Amino acid sequence: MGSAPPNREEILARLRRTVAEGRPVIGAGAGTGLSAKCAEAGGVDLIIIYNSGRYRMAGRGSLAGLLPYGDANQIVVEMAAEVLPVVAGTPVLAGVCGTDPFRLMPRFLDQLAAMGFAGVQNFPTVGLYDGVFRQNLEETGMGYDLEVEMVRLARERDLVTAPYVFDPDQARAMTEAGADVLVPHVGLTTKGSIGAGTALTLDEAVERVQAMRDAAVAVRPDVLVLCHGGPIAEPADASHVLARTEGVVGFFGASSVERLPTERAITEQVRAFKEIAF
Repeated sequence: MGSAPPNREEILARLRRTVAEGRPVIGAGAGTGLSAKCAEAGGVDLIIIYNSGRYRMAGRGSLAGLLPYGDANQIVVEMAAEVLPVVAGTPVLAGVCGTDPFRLMPRFLDQLAAMGFAGVQNFPTVGLYDGVFRQNLEETGMGYDLEVEMVRLARERDLVTAPYVFDPDQARAMTEAGADVLVPHVGLTTKGSIGAGTALTLDEAVERVQAMRDAAVAVRPDVLVLCHGGPIAEPADASHVLARTEGVVGFFGASSVERLPTERAITEQVRAFKEIAF
């Protein structure tokens, strides 16, 4: 980054000021330096880089980030070299795989802070796994509790924490661990060429997000809550959810911010060139 990142208190004060002014807090995933640069130009409040962004911008579904195609935490370190230098003043968070058994997590978090990251998010997350496979992960020491612990360690280091949560119990646990910004996740983003085809309805998403928000503020009233995923793919979708929930103050978009706009823009631009008459 061009200068030292703002500290946690400054970042949170800025986010709360945004909410107080009646504007949504918007976070954006960035899989390339250009994505980050453009998101900042658009006025984004937080930029998050994690391994899924690399796969997404390579034309693969975001769930590639949960499969054994690469070292998720190392990929974030590599992507930092591309993203951090082009971001002028927006806080950049690292997507951290909290279940990684090959990282001493306290030292890794220190390394991320030294690189210029302002905070962390839990991704890849086992929260996206379900069924017997998820149960087996929990039973064999690779469960969501390690992601909660990662957030607790990050909070001890005065890093901004913006974890994904998938149900009210996780919302409570992450808030108790010191989460600053909670992101209720309602599934893989729909729409576009590589979006999910199976998702909740928007009104089901409203109910789920509200339940997670209510669980979190019962633990700590000042936690900031954003929505993410599933059918909440476009600005109109986020508007629908924010208008029908109480105390949800913004949206975090990854596919929504960098994949869907890129798909449209490049496709339409090429079509326009192909329509040239000569």
